Amino acid sequence: MSKNTDNEMARIQRGLEEFLEQEMASGNEGRKKSNSRREPQLYDLEEDWDSKENLKTRKQTGRANSGARQTGKTQYYKEKPEKKQNRKVQSGRKSAKKSEPNGDKKVKNDKRHAGKKKSAGKRLKRFLVVVVLIIALLGAGLYSFAGSLYQKMNYVEVESVADLPMKEDGVVNVLLIGNDSRENGDDGRSDAMILLSVSNRTKTIYMTSLLRDMYVEIPGHDNNRLNAAYSFGGAELLMETVEKNFEIPVNRYVQVNFEAFVGLVDSVGGVDLELTTEELEYVNGYLVEYNMLTDRPQGTDNMDTQAAGMVHLNGPQALAYCRNRYIGTDFGRTERQRKVLTEVIKKIPGALVTNGSQLFDTLLPNLTTNLTKNECISLGLMAGKALTYDIIADSIPQTGTFRNATIRKMSVLEVDFEANRKYLQEKLYGGQK
Repeated sequence: MSKNTDNEMARIQRGLEEFLEQEMASGNEGRKKSNSRREPQLYDLEEDWDSKENLKTRKQTGRANSGARQTGKTQYYKEKPEKKQNRKVQSGRKSAKKSEPNGDKKVKNDKRHAGKKKSAGKRLKRFLVVVVLIIALLGAGLYSFAGSLYQKMNYVEVESVADLPMKEDGVVNVLLIGNDSRENGDDGRSDAMILLSVSNRTKTIYMTSLLRDMYVEIPGHDNNRLNAAYSFGGAELLMETVEKNFEIPVNRYVQVNFEAFVGLVDSVGGVDLELTTEELEYVNGYLVEYNMLTDRPQGTDNMDTQAAGMVHLNGPQALAYCRNRYIGTDFGRTERQRKVLTEVIKKIPGALVTNGSQLFDTLLPNLTTNLTKNECISLGLMAGKALTYDIIADSIPQTGTFRNATIRKMSVLEVDFEANRKYLQEKLYGGQK
């Protein structure tokens, strides 16, 4: 305990001792008043001698005659009017004296309450100081811990957006990019593009899949499919393309490869989803490629195609499920991706407690981002509150806002961008920025 704390405790103790001494002294004084005997009354001859009570007493005891013999005569005096007035005054004084202890008690109670409030105020201050110190220590520990985790990630600065804020107008937009590379970098294709938006304004975590076949404007290039932007200029050009076409600020991204996705699902203990027989068959089909890329024996993790319904998927199986674009075209594929991510997000808090080490060790080395360390800490502090938000999975373009087309021998989606911009504004910002 510090010297200041010792001094404070000593002052509090002295104050309590003084308070108790005062209380004991006042209590003794009150007892003396209540226990003291009445002093003998000296009767004023003119006032009391001929009162009815004294006359009655004297007649009963015979003292009236003895008194007359001693004095040689019996005298009777009439009470003077002014004496009656004096009696009333004295009676009033006696009443006042009787009421004084109650008044003193009220004052003492007020002082006692004031002392308690003052003491409670001091205790509250000390408690707040302790809380602040604990928070500071936790903050320092969190910063150190976050720093060690951050070192496992692959940070790549994007100069064009480095000075722009992560959060704008109450919304954090992070572009999640899943590429089909086994290495970290831009060498693969953008197999998945999901705009993850944490909105304080609508109290939602919004996962918006961006269909890769949308025909969009790509800055510095001819119009093309959205995923071509990643091929032309990596994450930086993809963020710029999304912002240009949908007028949504996107300054941060997180890119994961196959291994990161597989490790994430396995770290939370897998996911439970309902699959059809046809989907199970495609899972086994995509596992062929994954097993070949990872040098695993063919047939590893194959699923029973007769076990349609609610099934449990591990990491490789969940990846194969998400990559399927033959059932429901790209709309079905992105829907499956969102289903898996929704289940993973729900299980992350528990996994951090029971399997945090594996979660970090398998995910972070396979993750590339332009989020700074401080921004990652900020997101971590937001996580507790954000996990109380509704998690909503959606996709762009919206139904009825596009049509299939063939442009330069490419099968693409021609999109009504104005309608989709308005839709995103409403969902992420509550209709206004």
